Amino acid sequence: MDMRDDLGLEHKFVRIGETETVKEGVRIAGYASHFGEVDKGGDVVAPGAYGASLKTLKAKGARIKMLWQHDPAQPIGVWDEVREDKNGLWVEGRILNDVARGREAAALIGAGAIDGLSIGYRTVKATRNDKGQRLLQELELWEVSLVTFPMLPSARVESAKGDSPEADAILRELAAAFEDARQMLARGDD
Repeated sequence: MDMRDDLGLEHKFVRIGETETVKEGVRIAGYASHFGEVDKGGDVVAPGAYGASLKTLKAKGARIKMLWQHDPAQPIGVWDEVREDKNGLWVEGRILNDVARGREAAALIGAGAIDGLSIGYRTVKATRNDKGQRLLQELELWEVSLVTFPMLPSARVESAKGDSPEADAILRELAAAFEDARQMLARGDD
């Protein structure tokens, strides 16, 4: 895939073949999108908007990417399940402990400092309603990110849990370490 950034630089991405399934990680789940709700940009996702995209990805054996703050250079885990239901787009996945940014994200989620989910997509079909809002009828879903401020305020991580009591303890320790560092910075300690 070819992409150009704001400076006109061209980036090429290729799909990597089969890899080993990683079991470790912090499990998270939540709605990345809710049907019928207006986001901060004035968009509303219609029921069924993800159906064709999810079907195409499944046929190709491809996955939706889990990114940190929509940054394609910062994958932090894997989405094990991405599906539409009557409410919206439900996601379940694992933040990987072996990725530095993943450990940071897990600690921030564990501390309650971050819990937003946000979708990255290309609009395939949309119309405007009588309120001037864009009704997104078909989307090509690319990624679901963990973000600080989601465009759809209700798109949140609803649960987070380590694979074991040890993983949960590590999450609590990481969250405490980040909180200690934050407090030291706030006091101006060196």
